[in-house]
Amino acid sequence: MALHLRIEGIVQGVGYRQWFRRRALELGVAGWVRNRADESVEAVIDGADAAVEALVRLAMSGPAGAKVDRIERRAATDAERAAGPAEGMAILPTE
Repeated sequence: MALHLRIEGIVQGVGYRQWFRRRALELGVAGWVRNRADESVEAVIDGADAAVEALVRLAMSGPAGAKVDRIERRAATDAERAAGPAEGMAILPTE
């Protein structure tokens, strides 16, 4: 399963991307994560259905200092998936 996530709330300046990357690697989920100029965090995640769903559930809490208000989710496009590595989790530059 491959999902595109947009995570909104207090998610920048609190180590959210690094935290998200660690959780993804622990779960065996590949993809990428980055800050957005609008102060949200965007991610594309790809992996086994159960692992992807577990990461989305964890993403609702985030690291200490984060306050996630909501996560928008939809199926990731092939172009979005291709922007990151086939394995592992990359932190991309802010867009």
